[in-house]
Amino acid sequence: MEYKVLGDYINLVDLRNRELGITNLLGVSIEKRFIPSIANIVGTDLSSYKVVKNGQFAYGPVTSRNGEKISIALLNGEDYIISSSYTVFEVTRKDELDPEYLMLWFSRPEFDRYARYRSHGSVREIFGWDEMCAVELPVPDIEKQRKIVKAYKTITDRIALKQRINDNLVATLRALYQKMIVDTQTTLSKHSLSEICSKIGSGATPKGGKESYIEEGIALIRSTNVFDYSFSYSELAHITQEQADALSNVEVEADDVLFNITGVSVTRCCIVPDDVLPARVNQHVMIIRPINGKDMSYYLMFALCDPDNKNKLFGIAQSGSTREAINKQEMDQFQVLLPSDSQIAEFGNIAQKTYAKIKQNTAEIRKLSDMTSILLSQLSSR
Repeated sequence: MEYKVLGDYINLVDLRNRELGITNLLGVSIEKRFIPSIANIVGTDLSSYKVVKNGQFAYGPVTSRNGEKISIALLNGEDYIISSSYTVFEVTRKDELDPEYLMLWFSRPEFDRYARYRSHGSVREIFGWDEMCAVELPVPDIEKQRKIVKAYKTITDRIALKQRINDNLVATLRALYQKMIVDTQTTLSKHSLSEICSKIGSGATPKGGKESYIEEGIALIRSTNVFDYSFSYSELAHITQEQADALSNVEVEADDVLFNITGVSVTRCCIVPDDVLPARVNQHVMIIRPINGKDMSYYLMFALCDPDNKNKLFGIAQSGSTREAINKQEMDQFQVLLPSDSQIAEFGNIAQKTYAKIKQNTAEIRKLSDMTSILLSQLSSR
């Protein structure tokens, strides 16, 4: 298929919030979606901020220190404002190029690599407007574009449905945990993690660092894989058996609790899924292995994710002089409240059955995500 120059289909947009009619501020993430901005805008003059409207794109031209990705998104919905550092544009020939089809093109990993390669600058590397206009892409018949978009949305809608189901299942368990704590508060006993765990320890970066990672091998779990209540398979690294043998003291076992101890994801916590074993952890992740097995693992995960405990752990992490981090001694001494063994067992039994459903949904989500990746990879050959 003949490739077309994107600049023939798009126009730069520079509408400012002069009337101050919009106060909702968004940013653009490397996951290629609009997200609420974390900037403090109290007392800020919003008149210079750019307005982005439904059907328009916004992207951050700075690609250095951006996770090797370009932050770009298509707005669907009401108008918002964004920082003037973003570039806003729109498709002008919508009868020839569908904006959602174009967004699929931007969503390809190959486009991230292209944008990084084409970026330039001595201080900050920029993928500017001229570079965006110079992008070449296949532009099939508009009806074919819409069929591709429809197929993609069918898959992503199914993913979203399954994720909502998983979120609701976790929410149900959180409510059950909270009720158990409230109902048993007069009989709860306080214990340090070292009293109830047989192992508390973090790993290390394998020899050779990131450059030595391989496609298949022993899983290396990093902080990017650990989220509250759930494990992310995205960007799961793998190392050789030789590297894994050097980290044999941090071999992950079934039902281990994983806990992030450094950086922006500090205190995130989940249980390792059995389908990533055998595995090791790097220095940013701590293995917490309860003495009393699976039931205690589920209880402990919910305890460490409890808002009160999480706030305490955040406080510990932020007490250092350099960066947010929690060390082994601090985790050893951290105390949690425990109900009776029978109550922990009852909660653990319910949690195990619930997570069996979550596991099934997650497996489907992963398969569907693979399908979206295949669909995106085929765009250049259509």
